[in-house]
Amino acid sequence: MGIFSFLKRQKKERDAAPEADAPLEKKLTRTRSRFRDNLLDFMLGNKPIDADLLEELESQLIMADVGIDATSRVMKSLNQQVSRSEVGDSDALRKALQQELTELLRPVEQPLEIPDSDSPFVILVVGVNGSGKTTTIGKLAKQLQDGGKSVMLAAGDTFRAAAVEQLQTWGERNDVPVIAQGTGSDSASVIFDAVQSAKARNIDVLIADTAGRLHTQNNLMDELQKVKRVMGKVDSSAPHETLIVLDGGTGQNALNQAQQFHEAMQLTGMVVTKLDGTAKGGVIFAIAEKLGLPIRFIGVGEQVADLEVFEAERYVNALVATS
Repeated sequence: MGIFSFLKRQKKERDAAPEADAPLEKKLTRTRSRFRDNLLDFMLGNKPIDADLLEELESQLIMADVGIDATSRVMKSLNQQVSRSEVGDSDALRKALQQELTELLRPVEQPLEIPDSDSPFVILVVGVNGSGKTTTIGKLAKQLQDGGKSVMLAAGDTFRAAAVEQLQTWGERNDVPVIAQGTGSDSASVIFDAVQSAKARNIDVLIADTAGRLHTQNNLMDELQKVKRVMGKVDSSAPHETLIVLDGGTGQNALNQAQQFHEAMQLTGMVVTKLDGTAKGGVIFAIAEKLGLPIRFIGVGEQVADLEVFEAERYVNALVATS
């Protein structure tokens, strides 16, 4: 069957039924409003570019949660373009800004691809409580299943009974097996059993949930590292993807979480969720600039299809395009 590509699949679905796919700008209304109302409106009308205009643009980017480092990078390039007379008015500046923001995100536009293999592709999902981990796992499992992959879930969040039940509900709804033990069980033991079971049953993809924890809780971070080591005893290459789920509504704190988890777990990808309900979607630019880790998906709603593959140009257009 070849590599399973989420990006190709979602583009094919959008092309086949565009009327059923709500425009991304509709799903990102609050962040789009923050960019357009506070950041872009003062640039409309072909105004000449002066120091005040550039200073205002810089301030608005920071207030839109783009972050200081990403803002500095964007403004440095824009100032250079202005000084070279490549950008002469506010309309041209807006278009240049759109291009700079897109280029900032392009390096992290790396969709998750799952190769054919005799062994299960193991995805370890981490993050803090409330980030949307379990819901993301359920949506991801359904999308994989719809794409022809066999999927198994591991209920490794053994500290919160509701997390096990929630995962089991997803499994029952979609006829996906869930490996679980009782509340308070050793998470590493659950996931060890799940990897063994997935191998024995020739499962294509195993998605393992883990207990939510604050990035500052060193003892719990140590437990995550134990989970990773235990996986390796069954399959030395596992996990094949270590995915952090971040709540986009937490703004710059999401960046802090990602940094701490990356130091402990060597993350390979990120999912930024709840972007449909927040004005802080600009944090994606800060995350991209600071970490450079692949953003695999964004969560923009409650439906399964609202776990979308991240596309840089599409995201920026949804925020700043005037038409």
